[in-house]
Amino acid sequence: MNPYILMTLAFGLGLGTLITLTSSHWLLAWMGLEMNTLAIIPLLAQHHHPRATEATTKYFLTQATAAAMLLFASTTNAWLSGQWEIQQMTHPIPTTIITLALALKIGLAPLHAWLPEVLQGLDLTAGLILSTWQKIAPFALLLQINVPTPLLLISLSLLSILVGGWGGLNQNQLRKILAYSSIAHLGWMVLVLQFSPSMTLLTLSLYIIMTSSLFLSFKTNKTTTINALATSWAKTPTLTLLIPPILLSLGGLPPLTGFMPKWLILQELTKQDLALAATVAALSALLSLYFYLRLCYAMTLTMSPNTIINTMPWRLPSTQPSLPLSITASLTICLLPLTPSILTMTTL
Repeated sequence: MNPYILMTLAFGLGLGTLITLTSSHWLLAWMGLEMNTLAIIPLLAQHHHPRATEATTKYFLTQATAAAMLLFASTTNAWLSGQWEIQQMTHPIPTTIITLALALKIGLAPLHAWLPEVLQGLDLTAGLILSTWQKIAPFALLLQINVPTPLLLISLSLLSILVGGWGGLNQNQLRKILAYSSIAHLGWMVLVLQFSPSMTLLTLSLYIIMTSSLFLSFKTNKTTTINALATSWAKTPTLTLLIPPILLSLGGLPPLTGFMPKWLILQELTKQDLALAATVAALSALLSLYFYLRLCYAMTLTMSPNTIINTMPWRLPSTQPSLPLSITASLTICLLPLTPSILTMTTL
């Protein structure tokens, strides 16, 4: 892609998110979301491949549906209450429709079906943008609206954690596994949204760091399937040593960074007398942990089939800059001891 066009699209992507983050009026927030969607579509379809085109079309249709729902609900709210302010959502019906529209935008279960299919058709760079940057603007709106009943968000989040764990069990494609991992992590964020918004922001930040490090690792390795992971020890032995801790951090095992948000969320749920929801979430996290362990096993304890018809990938030195991967991987593995400091910053 022409670098000038790429720069323009990246600027549009950033500007759309920024408009949504800073707006207090529903029409401006909707406009920011639309700019965001229109800027990312050429980035998703830049590889002229049928799968990329199909994935981009699916993404466009789901985002357009969610945007139409959001515009309809905000207009209905203005008609009923005379308010366009995001924080002045008073009527339960428009608020519920907007919550479901934003859930469709980010891929919360049961409105998640598009996310694995879209991510599977994209390359890893586009998948990284879709899994991280595209979640920021909808979450900024979710944090500002008052959901009429806590049961709605708790149901959506527990279903997402279950679906995210269950859906990834039988997958061989890494991008689909990452999509189901994303669905499960979104469930954890939304679970604590109405009780501690700062905890949701902390979880979102750590999720972006951990997912970025995993996407960048797979991009350096040029791997998109579990079978291809078995050859990574010969191509990049140091990276092969680094990826299992990143995966286990995403699974939420101590003493890695990913344990921090899960621990704090379960603690907050217990304080809110939601012991049952905390138990279901903690047990469902074991499902996700299983497929992360499966990836670790495929990478470290199996060897690639060495038959005559098997063609080994040509090994060229990677031209990808290693600094982003180094920073995100270090943060993914080493942030847990800083929990008290991070908690102090989030409660200020």
